[in-house]
Amino acid sequence: MLQLIYYPHPTLRHRSKPLRRVDQQVHRWVEEMFALMYEHQGVGLAANQVDLPYRLFVMNPTGDPQQKDQELAIINPVLSRHRGSQEDEEGCLSLPEIRAPVVRAARVVLEGFGLDGRPLRLELEGFSARVAQHEADHLDGVLFIDRLSPTALAQIKPALEELELEFRSRRSQGAIPDDKTILDRLAQLERQRCQLPQQAS
Repeated sequence: MLQLIYYPHPTLRHRSKPLRRVDQQVHRWVEEMFALMYEHQGVGLAANQVDLPYRLFVMNPTGDPQQKDQELAIINPVLSRHRGSQEDEEGCLSLPEIRAPVVRAARVVLEGFGLDGRPLRLELEGFSARVAQHEADHLDGVLFIDRLSPTALAQIKPALEELELEFRSRRSQGAIPDDKTILDRLAQLERQRCQLPQQAS
C-alpha cells in the first residue's frame, strides 16, 4: 500500500522520469493516490509524494470524492502558456500544517496523457491552475516552500525544523531507509516503467 512521505524525504527532491509503460499496477497506484488524497483532505497528489519516481499526478480541485467528474489523473504532464499572476496561500500534504502565500500563474495549459493512453489538453485557470502548477513542481523536485519570499520562509522555519527533526528521529529508528537505499529503489522502479523496450537486433 502506498503511503505519504514527508519533508525532507529524499524522494520529494527527486526529478521524476516520464512513464513509458502504463500497466495495471499504475492503475492501482492511481486509485490509491486518490484515496490517500481524500483521506488527508487534499486536492492534489504527485507520485513522488508516495515515493514513486514517475511523472504522474492526480487532482480534484473540489477535494470532494463524490465529484468524480472533477478528478484528473495525468501522465507525463507538461504546463505551458502561463498567463497572469495570482498570490494565494498554499499548503502541502508532505508538509502538514504549514501554509504560506505563493505567487503562481493565473492561467495555464496542461497537456499529457490519461490512463487510457489518450492525449489530454486542458486550459486551467484560478484554483485549478494553481493545483496543477503545485503538483507539476513536485515532479521536478520543487516544493512550494522553494517559491516563498525570504520573509515568508523565515516565518515557517521553526515548523520545517520540527519536520526535519521528526525525519531524523524516524530514520535513526530504522523506519526510513538511508539515502542510497532510497535512490537504488527509485532507479529500479524507473527501469521497470520509464525506459523504452529494447529493440530486437
